[in-house]
Amino acid sequence: MRIIIIGAGFAGMYAALSAARLRDIQGASPQDLQIALVAPEPFLVVRPRLYEPKPETLTAPLLDVLTAIDVDYIQGSAETINTEARTVQITVPNGPRKTLSYDRLVVATGSRLFRPNIPGLAEHGFSVDTLDDAVALDKHLHNLPTRPAANGRDTVVVAGGGFTGIEAATEMPSRLRGIFGKDARLRIVIVERNNAIAPDMGEGPRPLIAEALRKLGVETRLGAGIVSLDQSGVTLSNGEHIETETMIWAAGIRAAPLTAQIPAERDSFGRLLVDRDLRVPGVAGVFATGDAARAACDDDGNHALMSCQHATRMGAFAGNNAAAELLGVPTRPYHQKAYVTCLDLGEAGALFTRGWERTVEMVGDVAKKTKREINTVWISPPKAERAAALASADPERVTSL
Repeated sequence: MRIIIIGAGFAGMYAALSAARLRDIQGASPQDLQIALVAPEPFLVVRPRLYEPKPETLTAPLLDVLTAIDVDYIQGSAETINTEARTVQITVPNGPRKTLSYDRLVVATGSRLFRPNIPGLAEHGFSVDTLDDAVALDKHLHNLPTRPAANGRDTVVVAGGGFTGIEAATEMPSRLRGIFGKDARLRIVIVERNNAIAPDMGEGPRPLIAEALRKLGVETRLGAGIVSLDQSGVTLSNGEHIETETMIWAAGIRAAPLTAQIPAERDSFGRLLVDRDLRVPGVAGVFATGDAARAACDDDGNHALMSCQHATRMGAFAGNNAAAELLGVPTRPYHQKAYVTCLDLGEAGALFTRGWERTVEMVGDVAKKTKREINTVWISPPKAERAAALASADPERVTSL
């Protein structure tokens, strides 16, 4: 019997840990139940932190952890899923394609930045979506002082006033002063199509976010979008042209394209609709998790968001349930009633809320301390010690922050 897990993000990592944990509890051997994780590289990209400086350091090795829990790592990129034959075809670096068979498949392929067909976006836009994107942006920022101090060199425009856009924008003043010097005259502008900043955060947190932006000198352009980019800057839907050499696109994400190969229903974000056990209905042997799945968190109509907070716990349930079916033991329905947000606001601190109503609990330096702990401790992979690693993946105890 074999479980194939596609993806080494938060959901994929915890799917592997949890499946191995249940296998261990049930006394099955790695030969009886093979668990394999497929990913281009054997490391976790700490994607929620890619807005920070030195993004090349924001990875965590997984090979030792997977080895400790007897999970096979298969290097490659999944290209084709055949759910009738129960096979996954992968491309291997400098090698022939491989076809892997599975008894259960866990789709943990994550999400990708949504890049619309805006003139000049591909040529002139940056992002913090992937590790390569974040490294390219960081190199660009460090190269800016070599350019003439004109034509918007010291101006950064961020497209998108949601979570990612706000964190990228509020981190930018300190990043640029570290490059240009503490007396640099900087301009940071957030462009948001909605008529309010942080449109999904609600009325409680929004004034605090707006105050933090004012404190940092970050401008906003609300009710407008970017319609084109060129070497001179960006043009907005209201006709305004902002000179800049740096435009960061942070306006929405979609499930990774591989989910489209599963013959099942998807939502507007491309996520596969799953049942409470995270199975894909109507597709035998397939589970979806993390940003690849639209899953109910509770009985009150709340659904998991595309975030590592939900992906971590969803991954643990998906891995457990895929293994449970093969081992002949009961599955566990996914649930995640607790929900928090912790928004980094750069030198203005942070903002911590609890519950789907986003009740503000902490602001400023206190919230910033919590944000650092989340980023450096809570979302880090477990150590490569078998007992501790397996214990960390109990679905009922995996942190929901």
